[in-house]
This record gives sequence, C-alpha cells and structure tokens, in this order.
Amino acid sequence: MQRTGDFAAALGSAGERLTQPRALVAELVASREGPFTARDVVSEGSVGPPPVARATVFRTLELFERLGLLERLDLPDGSHAYVRCLPSHHHHVVCVRCARTVDIPDSGLQGVTSEIARSTGFHLQGHRLELFGLCPECQAATGSPKGAVRADRAAKEDGRGTPDAGPAR
Repeated sequence: MQRTGDFAAALGSAGERLTQPRALVAELVASREGPFTARDVVSEGSVGPPPVARATVFRTLELFERLGLLERLDLPDGSHAYVRCLPSHHHHVVCVRCARTVDIPDSGLQGVTSEIARSTGFHLQGHRLELFGLCPECQAATGSPKGAVRADRAAKEDGRGTPDAGPAR
C-alpha cells in the first residue's frame, strides 16, 4: 500500500505543499491497516509533539481523498471511515463485524453503468460500490453459513419486498 513518500509525491504533483502537519497526518495514515476514522487520526495526532489540530486532520483527509490516496466508505450505520486505496478503479467489501475491508475489481459493473447511462440519458461521471457482510473469520466466529445473504435483505434488493411486508415501494 502507500508509504509516506507516496503522499508527498501526490501532494507535489497536485501543486500542494507538504506542510509539517500534513506530513504527520500522512505518516499516521500510512501506518494504518484497514479502515480508520478521522477521530482515530485526531486521537493519534493529538499526542505527539507537535500535536495536529482537529481541523487540519479533517482538511488533510479530504485532500488525500481528492488526490485518490484514500477512499471514504459510507458505512451501513451512517458513519464513515477511510481506507488507503489502490490507484486503479475498484470497489470494497466491508465486514460489518470487524471492519475488515477487501478491494475488489470492477467485476463487470462498467457494462451496467454504461447501460444505465444509455437508458437514462445521463452522462455518468463516476460511481461507488460498497458491499457489506461478514468476512470468513467472522462467519466462523458467529457460526454464519459462508456466503449467506439474509433473505429479507435479498428480497428488498431485488424488488420483491420483505417476506412479511409485501412488495417494496
């Protein structure tokens, strides 16, 4: 994944300065494994000399996201986290129990988005796909069958509604 130097190079290529606070945020982010929140970075950044201000952390994470160094995940509970990303277009599968994140390739979504653009007349400028479930380790820990999809969620997603509530509206 990224090293601190990757952040410095991306900032320089974008005409942005590598200030000491940005370098500290880059160091904290580069050392992380898996998803993390802005609050995690604020907590870690407030400890060292010099401490990094909360606003600086948020602005720097947003900048790193714009530069493609991070991707923001919108989690099922309404909160969000960040993950370090590959430079190529991809999507994520996120474990709802342990927050493990796996990058997945396009997997044929380009054809779907092309058809949506054609049928709606929209000029699509981008998309994001985040899939949520239990990773293999959490399935084993909870006794969930591998690859299982909750029937009520699957029914909603394919337009059948929930088993008890009738068709989705």
